[in-house]
Amino acid sequence: MKGTLLSSEIAEPYAQALMSIAQSQNLTEDFGQDIRDLDALLDESAELRDFVTNPIIQDSDKKAVLRNIMGSGAHALLVNFLMLLVDKRRIVFLQEVLAQYLALLRKLNQTVLAEVITARALTSEQEQEIGHKVRVMTSAREAELKVSVDPSILGGIIIRVGSKVVDASLQGQLRQIGMSLNA
Repeated sequence: MKGTLLSSEIAEPYAQALMSIAQSQNLTEDFGQDIRDLDALLDESAELRDFVTNPIIQDSDKKAVLRNIMGSGAHALLVNFLMLLVDKRRIVFLQEVLAQYLALLRKLNQTVLAEVITARALTSEQEQEIGHKVRVMTSAREAELKVSVDPSILGGIIIRVGSKVVDASLQGQLRQIGMSLNA
């Protein structure tokens, strides 16, 4: 359901409500980190994602698993919010709600999300340099990088910020050469 118009319409009010709660308690960044961790876990584990969104599984089991995952370090308000999603049968939209919250947090912090694709893992210095270039390119105060490794690009880097794409990959350059030769 991730990414559909219906899921966005349902997820957005929940994300805004969570942001409102976080702002009133000065917990926006704390919630943000917990949400990033939960979202990464859901991305990594299809079994967990399927368990939490499965309508056949008892709500009490879902709640127990979510409480376990969030642990004692998560704020009680965030855990209660997740329990509310289970109770209201909106847990199927969990990842969309998390994504919407993170988008609201980035907007609040004047942060831009940049998807970075490289042929091999980046060093922390390279990530910092890319973050700096993205901030300059977008005039944002901060840049959040979502880095993934794709050996098929052969070398170089691809950066996506919103609708802008900077393709400095070897694969992209070879594709451009091929198109110019065919023209």
